[in-house]
Amino acid sequence: MENAVQQFIQNRTFDEIAVGEFAQLIRTLKPDDIHLFAVMSGDVNPTHVDPEYAHSSQFREVVGHSMWGSTLISTVLGTEFPGPGTVYVSQALNFWRPITIGDTLTITVTCKQKFEHNHHIVFDCLAVNQDGLKVIDGTSEVLAPSEKIKRPRVNLPAIKISDRELRYRHLLSITAGMSPIPIAVAHPCDAESLRGPVQAAQAGLVDPILVGPEAKIRAVAEEQGLDLRPFRIIDVPHSHAAAEAAVGLCRDGGAEALMKGSLHTDELMGAVVSRTGGLRTARRISHVFLADVPTYPHPLMITDAAINIEPTLEDKVDIIQNAIELGLMLGLIEPKVAILSAVETVTSKIRSTLDAAALCKMADRGQIKGGLLDGPLAFDNAVSLVAAKTKGIRSAVAGNADILVVPDLESGNMVAKQLEYLADALMAGVVLGARVPIVLTSRADTAETRAASCAVAQLMAHKKRAG
Repeated sequence: MENAVQQFIQNRTFDEIAVGEFAQLIRTLKPDDIHLFAVMSGDVNPTHVDPEYAHSSQFREVVGHSMWGSTLISTVLGTEFPGPGTVYVSQALNFWRPITIGDTLTITVTCKQKFEHNHHIVFDCLAVNQDGLKVIDGTSEVLAPSEKIKRPRVNLPAIKISDRELRYRHLLSITAGMSPIPIAVAHPCDAESLRGPVQAAQAGLVDPILVGPEAKIRAVAEEQGLDLRPFRIIDVPHSHAAAEAAVGLCRDGGAEALMKGSLHTDELMGAVVSRTGGLRTARRISHVFLADVPTYPHPLMITDAAINIEPTLEDKVDIIQNAIELGLMLGLIEPKVAILSAVETVTSKIRSTLDAAALCKMADRGQIKGGLLDGPLAFDNAVSLVAAKTKGIRSAVAGNADILVVPDLESGNMVAKQLEYLADALMAGVVLGARVPIVLTSRADTAETRAASCAVAQLMAHKKRAG
């Protein structure tokens, strides 16, 4: 009988319902309920969706939409009592107190009055919380069904809430309490490349120094409604000069980080790696994407997907060491490093598997420090415990990787972009191994991505200050 109730939905006809009969529904308000209701209705009243505002409001916390409670009354009427075939006629409700996250409402719908001439029924409606306090009361009038209806219960799809704004704020929180750092922005001459550092400055992450043709920068700012009064502008004639001047600022201590604007990556990195006036160190320069993926339990680092096209074994040592050190700065105790390939066995036919085996042995011998390495691992084995277990892989890294080391730039770029565009990953990117962190974003990146990358650069700069 229980299975029948779960598999079917059926009604009570007008003739079957007696005055005084009632039905109940119990439901607990969860954060996802508030988000879903806001998305569905468009009601983004800050009382419901803005924790900062809600804490200063009369309720001192986020509260649910009052109409969420009223929809539970509709649920009883439409699915059970009377059920399928019911048509709403009118509803009059009073809302006595707010519904907060974690409140459990008991909805009671009681038949109050029946009208034979038109098959209308008036129901008393009451919602009380877990403390027995009245939250909603009132009446609903419906046209009750006259024919018996029994239908298979429709299984609704699972819905996962991906709060991108919340994830963005969480990423920025890694630098909570840190002072802004001076950052040289090379050639910010389009909307996104200018809005990014401005947004990062407003978030307290950086103090931008805008390097480029001043007339162009101010024209973009005017078009986008951006206030540049708080920022220093260094006027240079073109993008090549902007790259050299911005790198020079970082080299001479005038800035603690470098940020790419609307110029080509080759142009900026050419100035960075210049042997006469660049920002080289003994470590090979590499890039890390930091991805917050809604379907993965913690941030995921991908390296190198932007600088080293076909890295050698020696290059990969530096690439991995750079990423491990960033992971340590982010608070990881022993970053788990998965060295990716197409397969998880070593074979001379695939060079990346040989590199993976050698890198793991190098880590055993102390040539790579601070992380826990395993490889070769296919992508599924690196991020899925189920996949790793299915293939019999026993490893502390498999299924729980913090860092994905890709075989080459092409594969890395594809992995990163697929996560961003198909998995709604929030991305940040930074270049490591130079004298200062470099925010190297794509021209297609949003201001949000650029600001998130600035947070990583700010963290690195403060760690450098601390030695």
